[in-house]
Amino acid sequence: MTGFSVRRGEGCGYGWAWEIRSVNGKGFDLRLRLPDWIEGLEPAVRAAVARVASRGNITLSLKLARDGGGEALRVNPAGLDAALAALALVRAKSEAAGLPVADPSAVEILALRGVTDQGGEAEETGPLRDALLADLPPLLDDFAAVRAAEGTALAGVIESRIDRIEALIAEAATAAEARRPEMERALSDNLARVMAGAAEADPARVAQELAVLVVKADVSEEIDRLIAHVAAARALMAEPGAVGRKLDFLMQEFMREANTLCSKSGNAGLTRIGLDLKTVIDQMREQVQNVE
Repeated sequence: MTGFSVRRGEGCGYGWAWEIRSVNGKGFDLRLRLPDWIEGLEPAVRAAVARVASRGNITLSLKLARDGGGEALRVNPAGLDAALAALALVRAKSEAAGLPVADPSAVEILALRGVTDQGGEAEETGPLRDALLADLPPLLDDFAAVRAAEGTALAGVIESRIDRIEALIAEAATAAEARRPEMERALSDNLARVMAGAAEADPARVAQELAVLVVKADVSEEIDRLIAHVAAARALMAEPGAVGRKLDFLMQEFMREANTLCSKSGNAGLTRIGLDLKTVIDQMREQVQNVE
C-alpha cells in the first residue's frame, strides 16, 4: 500500500528530517538512505520498519545537519602536519632557486586539501544514534496510520468485488442447470449418429466414452470450488494482520476455476457469465496487489 510520513527533530548538536514513503509491491523491498558514519543505525532502522510493514517498496531517508544550518569544520592534525611540511619544502626549494615566496595566510592553509574535515563523523555517535532512534517510532506510527486508512478504503472495494463474484457464481449455477436439457438432447443426437454409423460398435465402450463426455461437460465441481473460494476470501478479509499474500494466491485459484468453467461451458450464456467472472476476478487481483 502507499504511504508517506515526514518528521523533524533535533538533538546532540544536530537537526534532522526523517522521510518515509511506500508504493505497491508484491514483496517487501526496503531501501535506506542513512548516514553511514553513525554506527548501528541502519540495522536498528531496518528492524523497526519491518515491524510495521511486510509488503511494498519502501524508501526511508534521513537528512542530518549541524545546528545552525552549517556543517562542522574540524582540523585534521595529520593533514595539517603534511600541508605545513609541504609548504616548508616549497619555501626551501624556492629560496634556493632565488625565488621569494610570500607567507600563506591561515585561511589559505585551511583551504588546502586534507587540512580540514567538513561534515565529518562525530567521535562518539552513540548519543546521536539513540536520539535518532527515539524519534523514529512517531514517524512509523504516522506511516502505519496512513497505510491503515488506505487499507480500510481498499477493503470496501475488495468486498464489493467478492459480492459481484458471488452473484456471478450463482448466475453460472443457474445457467448450468438450465442448459441440462440442451446438453441431454445433444448427447442423444450424438449417440444416435454414432450407433447408426457403427452398427458393430461395442455398447460398453460407447457408454464409457459417453460417460467421459458427460464428466467433461459437468461444471458443478468448478462452481462448488468457486463458492468455497468466496468463503475463504471473506474469512481472510476478516482476519487481523497481513493477508495480502494469501489473497494473492487465492486470486490464482479463482482464475483457474473460471478458466475451466469457460472451457467446459458448451453454452453461449454460460460462457458469457464465465468471461464476466474472469473480468471481475482480474479487477480484484489488481486491488489485492495493494494489500499488506
